[in-house]
Formats: sequence, structure tokens, C-alpha cells
Amino acid sequence: PTCSGAVVIAFNLKGIQSIQLSPEVLTKIFMGQITQWNDAALQALNPEVTFPDAGIKVVHRSDGSGTTSIFSDYMCKISPEWEAQIGMGKSLNWPVGMGAKGNPGVAGTISQTEGSIGYIGSEYAFAQKISYAMLQNQSGNFIAPSLESVSAAGNCEIPSDTRVMLTNSTDPGAYPICGFTWVILYKEQNFNNRSEAQAQETLNLLRWMLLPEAQEIAKKVNYAPLPEKVVNMAQEILSTVTYNGIPLK
Repeated sequence: PTCSGAVVIAFNLKGIQSIQLSPEVLTKIFMGQITQWNDAALQALNPEVTFPDAGIKVVHRSDGSGTTSIFSDYMCKISPEWEAQIGMGKSLNWPVGMGAKGNPGVAGTISQTEGSIGYIGSEYAFAQKISYAMLQNQSGNFIAPSLESVSAAGNCEIPSDTRVMLTNSTDPGAYPICGFTWVILYKEQNFNNRSEAQAQETLNLLRWMLLPEAQEIAKKVNYAPLPEKVVNMAQEILSTVTYNGIPLK
């Protein structure tokens, strides 16, 4: 893991900048069970918002993606119905909505389509200033996606190999749909005529990405720094990288 990101629920409603969504309402929207913006369940969560009498237009990824994987992992955790009928994966058999390619495609469709709602990587929502929902987390708190709330999602039990989904965190301040971003490399670096010097420089780069300097740079491109314990785990993983079976320094 190199940093953390979130999947935000972006929407386009004229004059409305922020809404609150519970796990139940979020599930019903993306399963096509809540179809109007002025539905009583949405209004109950947002008593100060005047929703239009208009249909909800769901937008989802048309291509396989890690964003869909993280989103659907969360949905499976909050809804047995979703898990049984739709499941988790990079590509899904969507019950409702229109597809768009990539985060840019979904973000663009939402920006151009009034009454739409969809899921996108937080970096796109932050950079393009797209409106997004506050989600109710496992502690019952409505949390906006931010660098702080995304980092808080990493305050959970993490295995030594760090292979974990950060969705539905128990941390009271955590945004509930988060995940690590990853670098994947060969543990044995002597392949394809690579020199030991090349292998060492690769390792040096990855170690630098875990340092405070690089973690601060992550913030500038709208990604959240890793918690210190995860940095330590990642450094331990990098210590196992070898060249000709000998650990690199």
C-alpha cells in the first residue's frame, strides 16, 4: 500500500450541495427501489433539503474497475440483499442505471446530467468540485469524505500482508467506502536482465514513497496518507525483496 483513497457518492441536483445517505437508502437507490428524489426516506434523512419531484438517474462504471470492487464490497457488507442478488466484483450485473467508462466518464456523466447519482474515486470529486453525499458509517455518524476521514478508515485490524478492504470501518470518524492504493512488484527482482542496481533503485523509490515527504505529496493530489502502523507494515514487506535470493539493502 502507498496511500488511501475513497469512493464517493456523487450527485447532481440544482441548488443542493450536500445530502446525507444511510446504508439502507443508498442500497435502495442503487438497486432501483428508490426512484424519486423526493422519496420520503430521502426526505427523512435530509429534513432541511427541498428535493425536486424528479427521477433518480443512477450512473455506474461500464468497465471493470477497482472502484466498482471497493464500492460493491461495501454494499455487500451493509446489505444481505445486495450480496445475494448483485455481489462483489470489478464488473457487476447492474439492476438499474446507465454505464460510463472510467472515473472520468462517470464524473462527466454526473456533471452533465441533472438528477444523477453515481460512485467515483474521491480524487475526481475533490479535483472537479463535484457534490457528494455524507454517508452514515458503522458508528451511526454521517461522515464526509476527506483526507482525515479516509485516513481514519485505516485504523482497523490489518493483516501483516496488508491485503484488506477498508470498507465499513468501525472507527467513529472513518468514511465508510475506502481502500488502499497499491504498487505490485516481484519479490525476486532478478528477471528480464534487470541489473542489481536497477532493482536497488526500484526499492529505493518505493521506500521513499512511504516517507513523510512523499505521504505529504499524496495529499496534494487528493489521496490520504497511510496510518503509521501501515507504513511500518509496508516497510517490512519491502524488506523481503531480493536479488538472486539475497535481500536488498
